[in-house]
Amino acid sequence: MFYVFLTITILALLFVFMTVKVVPQQTAYVVERLGKFYAVLQPGINFIIPFFDRVAYRHSLKEAALDIPEQICITRDNVQVRVDGVIFIQVVDPQKASYGIADYRFAVSQLSQTTMRSEIGKIELDKTFEERMTINRAVVQSIDEAAISWGVKVLRYEIKNITPPQTVLNAMEKQMQAEREKRAVILQSEGEKQSAINLAEGQKQKVVLESEGIRLRQINEAAGEAEAIITVADATAESIRKVAEAIQQRGGMDAVQLRVAEQLVDQFGKLARTNNTLILPANFGDMASIISSAMTVVKHQEQVK
Repeated sequence: MFYVFLTITILALLFVFMTVKVVPQQTAYVVERLGKFYAVLQPGINFIIPFFDRVAYRHSLKEAALDIPEQICITRDNVQVRVDGVIFIQVVDPQKASYGIADYRFAVSQLSQTTMRSEIGKIELDKTFEERMTINRAVVQSIDEAAISWGVKVLRYEIKNITPPQTVLNAMEKQMQAEREKRAVILQSEGEKQSAINLAEGQKQKVVLESEGIRLRQINEAAGEAEAIITVADATAESIRKVAEAIQQRGGMDAVQLRVAEQLVDQFGKLARTNNTLILPANFGDMASIISSAMTVVKHQEQVK
């Protein structure tokens, strides 16, 4: 009796185990009934009929990353490069992922490789490094169109490495070195050019400043000479005015006659000392007449004034 009870208990537990299916979060179970698709079990507790229903496929609905093996691609300019990458996919329809294709992971990997070879063949080697984003988008678009019937969504594709042959790497290194040397020469020439411009500009400013200094000096000298001439003229005019005022005083004319006689005698004395030949006026003996003539001139100037 005990063994019968134990057997029934074990069968009941086995029946419950086969009937109840607990589906984890972000997971989908595909159930077949008598070999035909029946339903997709959602996360949580689900019940099936033992011996009639079975879980045929289990799919993770999480985003998955597939490594794309390295492959040899030929660029537009006939250069072989090695390219590898990684693709991110997600199952969006468990039924199609189960029955639309035998192995969607393998299919996505193979399609990624063929699409990559096709896209690399459209561009030249120099642009393969610049066009990474374009290549990535092209691969995603191409695979996503084919993966619709597989129940798989291609999220993104990323190129990991692009490795040209060693000879090409050496040539690229030489090219980069030549470019750096070219830029260095250009920068040096630009620096020399700017230096020459600065020197010429400085020399120009120097000449301008020197000419400005000479002009200002000449202006100052001319102004000083003009002021000196004006000062001398003013002094001469003042002295003449004072002499004229003195002449107008009582006894002024007598003083002038005496001064003229002194100047006349003095000048004739100098002529006698400096020259061997002395020319004298005809009436030199009549000194009074000579002085009278000089005074006539003085009076005439006074009348004119």
